[in-house]
Amino acid sequence: MERKGRFSQWLRRPRSGAGGEAGTGVGAGGAREDLLLAAAAAGFPLAPAAHPSGYGCSCDRIGCPTPARHPVSFAWQTQATTDPEKVGQWLRSQPEANFITATGIAHDVLDVPADAGRLALERLGAAGVEVGPVATSSADLQQSRMLFFTATRGTPEDEDEWWPCELDCHPETMDEHPGLRWHCRGSYVLVPPARLPGDGHVAWLLGPERPLPDPLTLLEALTDACARFAGSEQEHHSAAWPMGR
Repeated sequence: MERKGRFSQWLRRPRSGAGGEAGTGVGAGGAREDLLLAAAAAGFPLAPAAHPSGYGCSCDRIGCPTPARHPVSFAWQTQATTDPEKVGQWLRSQPEANFITATGIAHDVLDVPADAGRLALERLGAAGVEVGPVATSSADLQQSRMLFFTATRGTPEDEDEWWPCELDCHPETMDEHPGLRWHCRGSYVLVPPARLPGDGHVAWLLGPERPLPDPLTLLEALTDACARFAGSEQEHHSAAWPMGR
């Protein structure tokens, strides 16, 4: 209850600066710091990530495949922490950095196309199913995603019931998996607020103070919404590009 109260107070605080919305990562540096510290207080392990540089990435990699969406250090899994002092040090030493949260430690993330996520939220709400924290990632209309934070599957006693994220998607190859992505051990997602090249951003739709649900309570609605979304997309492209006789 105390954690939820602190987060609510942070969101009610006045924001200064142009466009200072609570979850977008735009505006006052203090608001951004509050939101990142709220995520750490919620138990999300954080580590610094790259940030936009023009329409590209701040890293030195030529043709970076995930501009502003990857960790700064290869040691991000051991670096990730919920220590507010360490997060504060990073914010001071790397003021433009985005932050990732390592999944499979305290939480997993079910990552779906934004349209499918909206369909799933409607269905879950109608069924009275409580969802946990939800973030939106808006790069462009083709790549907008919705991130559902859930309890982690951890490491079940029966290892056959567990799979690493690489069997679903790897952070470097996420664009090859347009449907549902289950980020668990060995993966990460950007944590709000974060900036993406152009006008893109990652923001909270439902904040990190919410209890983390079991992923299986959301999975059916999300997979069904992804299937419907994929079907509607296929129909749209078929109508736009009719097959020749």
